[in-house]
Amino acid sequence: MNTDKQKETFKPFIPADRIVPEMTVTSIVIGLILAVVFGAANAYLGLRVGMTVSASIPAAVLSMGIIRRIMRHDSILENNMVQTIGSAGESLAAGAIFTLPALFMWAQESDQVQKPSFLTIALIALAGGILGTLFMVPLRTALIVEEHGVLPFPEGTACAEVLLAGEEGGEKSRVVFSGLGISALYKFVADGMMLFPSEVHWELPALRTGFGMDVLPALSGVGYICGKEISSYMFAGGILGWFVLIPAISLFGGDSVIAPAADAVSTMSASAIWSSYIRYIGAGAVATGGIISLIKTLPMILTTFHKAMQGFGHRESDVLRTNRDLPMVVVLGSSLLIAVLIWLLPSIPVSFVGALIVVVFGFFFATVSSRMVGLVGSSNNPVSGMSIATLLMATAILKAAGHTGYAGMTSAICIGTIICIIAAMAGDTSQDLKTGYIVGATPILQQIGELMGAVAAAIAIGGIMYLLNLAWGYGTPQLPAPQATLMKLVVEGVMGGTLPWGLVFCGVGVALVVEILGLPILPVSIGLYLPIHLSTPIFIGGLVRAALERRNADKDTLEKGVLYSSGLIAGEGLVGILLAFFAVFHITERISLNGILGSAGSVICFALLVASLVWFSVKKGSRHD
Repeated sequence: MNTDKQKETFKPFIPADRIVPEMTVTSIVIGLILAVVFGAANAYLGLRVGMTVSASIPAAVLSMGIIRRIMRHDSILENNMVQTIGSAGESLAAGAIFTLPALFMWAQESDQVQKPSFLTIALIALAGGILGTLFMVPLRTALIVEEHGVLPFPEGTACAEVLLAGEEGGEKSRVVFSGLGISALYKFVADGMMLFPSEVHWELPALRTGFGMDVLPALSGVGYICGKEISSYMFAGGILGWFVLIPAISLFGGDSVIAPAADAVSTMSASAIWSSYIRYIGAGAVATGGIISLIKTLPMILTTFHKAMQGFGHRESDVLRTNRDLPMVVVLGSSLLIAVLIWLLPSIPVSFVGALIVVVFGFFFATVSSRMVGLVGSSNNPVSGMSIATLLMATAILKAAGHTGYAGMTSAICIGTIICIIAAMAGDTSQDLKTGYIVGATPILQQIGELMGAVAAAIAIGGIMYLLNLAWGYGTPQLPAPQATLMKLVVEGVMGGTLPWGLVFCGVGVALVVEILGLPILPVSIGLYLPIHLSTPIFIGGLVRAALERRNADKDTLEKGVLYSSGLIAGEGLVGILLAFFAVFHITERISLNGILGSAGSVICFALLVASLVWFSVKKGSRHD
C-alpha cells in the first residue's frame, strides 16, 4: 500500500511536461570523454587491487563543474546525461579487466595461445555492453517505478542528490578536483619519480609471517567510500590469511615440499606462501560466496522476472516523456542480432553453445545485478561471484561438449567476459535510470546514452589493456590482476583438473563458517584472496570515515569525504595510465630517485595523505558557493 501511495505522490524534479536540454552535443561529447577517462582509471584500479568504484557521482560533479562554470549551461538533465554516458565506461572496464587479462597470461605461458587482438577485445566488450543495457530495459518499470521507495538504489539516489545540490554551487566540484590533483601528484612522486616506495613490507619471523601495505591514495579512497564495515570485513580476511593460515602452514609444513609449491615451506617467505597456497583458499571462498549470494537472491530474481514479463507485449498507454523506454521490438531484435554475431563472427571465439550460454545466463545475471544494486549499491554488487559461477558452469558445459584445451579455455573466458560486462552494465544502467527517475530524465535518451558510452569505452579498452600489458604485464607485482588470475585458475582447474581442490575446499569451509556467523561472505573472501598490503590501507580509509561518523559529522562532511575519495581514486588511475606510457618509452628509469626516503618516508607521506582526507572532509566551504 505504501508503495502505491509513494508512486502516486512522487513527482520528479523536472516535470514530465517540461522540456529542457538533455541529450545535447555538449553532454554527449563530455560524457564520451569521461566514459573513456573513467574506463581507463577503473581499468587500472581493478587490475591493481581487484575492485572498482562507481563513477556516477564523480562524473556528475565534474559535469557540473564543466557545464555550469565553463560552458555556462544550466540544465540538470544535461548533467545527468553526462554522468549516464560517463559511468558506462567504468562498468564496461570492470567487466573486461576482471577476465580478459587471463588470455594475455596464457599467451605468455604457451606458444599455443595468441594474445587477443584489439578487434577481439573491442567486439567482446561491445557485445557485453550493449546486451547489459538492453537486458535492463524490460526491468526498468518493475525495479525503478513499481518499487520506488522499496529498493533504495543508494548510489543512484546519492547521485541524484548531488545533481540537485549542484543547483546551489560548485563547492563539490572543487573537492573532487582537489582530491584528483593531490592524488595525481602523490602517485607521480611515488611510482613515477620513486621518491619513496609505494609498498612497505616487514617480515615477522617470530610470528612466521609478514605484514605491510601499499601506501597509495586510491586504496584509502576505496576504504572511505566502502565505509568501516566493508573495509573491516576485508581486513579481517587479510588477518585470517596472513596471521592465521600462513603461520599455520609455516609451522606444520617445516622442510616439506607441498604442492603446488616447488620449494620447502621453511624456505618460503610469507608472500611466497600466500602466492602458493592462500590464494587458492581465497579462490574457493570467493567462489562459494558468489554462489551463496546468488542462491539468496533467487526469490528476488523470480519476482523481478515475473513482473518484467507481465508487461511484455502490452501497448504503451502512457506516453509521458518520463515513461518512454526503447521499444521492446528494438530490444529483442538487437539482442538476437548481437547473439547471432557472437556466434558467427570469427573474431569472437565462441560457438553456438557459447552464444546460447551468453543469452541465458546473461539475462539471468542482468536481473540479479539490477536487483542487487537496488538493495546494496554497485560497490557491493557481487559481479565477480557471478563471473566465477558463470565460468564454472560454462567451462563444464564446453568440456562436456568436447571443447577442451586452450581453445576451450579461451572460449570460456570470452563467454565469462561478456556475461561479466552484462552484469556490470545492467547494474550501472539501473542506478543511472534511478537517478534519472528522481530528477525527471527521459529513460529512452538515457538508454541511448548508455549505449553510446559502451561503444566509446569498448573501443578504448583494447588500447588500454595492450598499453598496460606492454608496460608491466598482467600477473606482475605492478599489475597483479587478482580477479583475472582467479578466473584463470578456475577455468584451468575445471578444464584440466589441475586445481588443488584440497585448498579450494578449505576456502569453501571458510566461506561456510563466515555465512554461519552471519557475516557478508564476499568482502571477507576478497580480503583473504588479496594480499594484506591492499586491505590494510583500505581499512585505514574505512577507519577515517568511522571516526568522522563517531564524532557526529554532518551529512555534508561525509559527502565531501566521498567526493574527495573519488578524486583520489580518479587521480591515481589517470597517472597510472600516464606511467604506463612512461614505462613503455623507458622514461621512468631516467627520472627515478630510487626510493631515497625509504619505508619511513612512505609511512609519513601516507599519513599526510590520510590527514588531507580528514581536512577536506571537515573543511567548511566558501560562503560564496
